[in-house]
Amino acid sequence: MRVAILGGGSWATAIAKMLLTNVEEIGWYIRNDEKIEKFKSLGRNPNYLTGVNFDVSRIKFSSKINTVVKNADILFVAIPSPYLKSQLKRLKLRLDSKIIISAVKGIVPDENMILSEYFNMYYGVPIDRIAVISGPCHAEEVALERTSYLTIGCRDREIAKQIAAMMTNRYTQTYISEDVNGIELSSVMKNIYAIAVGICHGLKYGDNFQAVLISNAIQEMNRFCNAAVPHHRDLQESVYLGDLLVTAYSRFSRNRTFGTMIGKGYSVKTAQMEMEMIAEGYYAAKCIREINEDFQVNIPIADAVYDILYQHKIPSKTMKDLTLKLS
Repeated sequence: MRVAILGGGSWATAIAKMLLTNVEEIGWYIRNDEKIEKFKSLGRNPNYLTGVNFDVSRIKFSSKINTVVKNADILFVAIPSPYLKSQLKRLKLRLDSKIIISAVKGIVPDENMILSEYFNMYYGVPIDRIAVISGPCHAEEVALERTSYLTIGCRDREIAKQIAAMMTNRYTQTYISEDVNGIELSSVMKNIYAIAVGICHGLKYGDNFQAVLISNAIQEMNRFCNAAVPHHRDLQESVYLGDLLVTAYSRFSRNRTFGTMIGKGYSVKTAQMEMEMIAEGYYAAKCIREINEDFQVNIPIADAVYDILYQHKIPSKTMKDLTLKLS
């Protein structure tokens, strides 16, 4: 089956690297023609994971999303969630015959929907033809070919196995799961908790407190996921807890970096400008807060992050108040 990637960032680049170990050729939508030409001439992405070299003869680049979608049966969507709708507005083709694989560890703003729900509702993609890839697998470590783990969630196990075969290589191990919505929602929430850890790091809280923060975060995530998307799941599995840990502690984590800057006194706008990359947890904090208006789950860590980012609460006081709510 013909495979294509939508998105030109670091995670899209890491996915391309993994796919090309098993797939003969891929399509790749990158919205900027100048970047495509530079990619072709250099043999690598000029902006992300610049140490990864590609055989560009095996890649069909295009800045026209309809061209890439038309020539693919399987689409890996790796466009950051804040930009997803604007990119998909260019699409004139139906998606209901495609297999859609969400590599977006975010939530669709305004609609407050995880990607599987969004593609099902707005593009008519059958729910069993929508998959998600997640797990403790930073793009930067894929570039370095360090041992990584991915979980492919799909209600159709045969599709999940097919995708897993595409992604497996000597440094990437893959697992399959049917908990599509739980994987998506936990991958959204862990970004919020990574921002919380970063804020505490910036405020010079030590490892002891950060360990308590994470142990409470996994409990909080469990409560919210069980309320929002009931399913029999074990949050100690790597796709949930492992992804939370690596996002909270890794030096490659954008969300932790963003939180650290906030803890050190940067304004939200200044931190976003200096990073020049998307911290999905910023958008997730608002979406989860709004979703929780229906469920009323006790999520004090996520609430604290929302208060700091959107209500302009003082980080030091907000985190001090939070310490009294944790155990």
